[in-house]
Amino acid sequence: MRAGDDDRRQIADTLKTALDEGRLDLAEYDERLQSAYAAKTYAELDLLIADLPGSRPAQPAPVAKVAATAGREATAEWIRQVWGSWAFVTLLTTAIWFITSLAGNEWGYFWPIWVAGPWGLLQLFATIGGLAGGAPRKMVEERERKRERKERKRERRAALKAEKQTQLPPSPPQKWDMSDSKVADTPDHG
Repeated sequence: MRAGDDDRRQIADTLKTALDEGRLDLAEYDERLQSAYAAKTYAELDLLIADLPGSRPAQPAPVAKVAATAGREATAEWIRQVWGSWAFVTLLTTAIWFITSLAGNEWGYFWPIWVAGPWGLLQLFATIGGLAGGAPRKMVEERERKRERKERKRERRAALKAEKQTQLPPSPPQKWDMSDSKVADTPDHG
């Protein structure tokens, strides 16, 4: 059976716990962590923790929180992103038109329509296509992937820092003192 992102995260958490307990060294943790995120099936994930005490086989995770947030809130956020620049530019050009008309004491031709109209039509088509193609869900999933990458990077950095702190400092180089040597000089017959 194929594993999902939440399943890989559960195994990564188990591996992190094993690293913290000293059951894995940093190199083995890093190797297993990379394998966990590359795993495609539950069997591959189970092999990564089989030798760790208290580990249990990977179970299908409940429905991901990404699916829950990809509803109305994600759609509303995506629409705000798509239409935000259009709204800003339309308001800006309308404000410029209004101020110049007010200053000239004459309500001239409403030229901002040539900015707002064609661009708005293109935005409408982009919105319809994006909603049909699941763009809000993809936006949320991409954000979640970035968050996971950042978290893995932070974990690796913390693990490297912890390993450096547990290593002994290198001993100073030894100097050999040959003045007390009992070795006789042998003549060179060269």
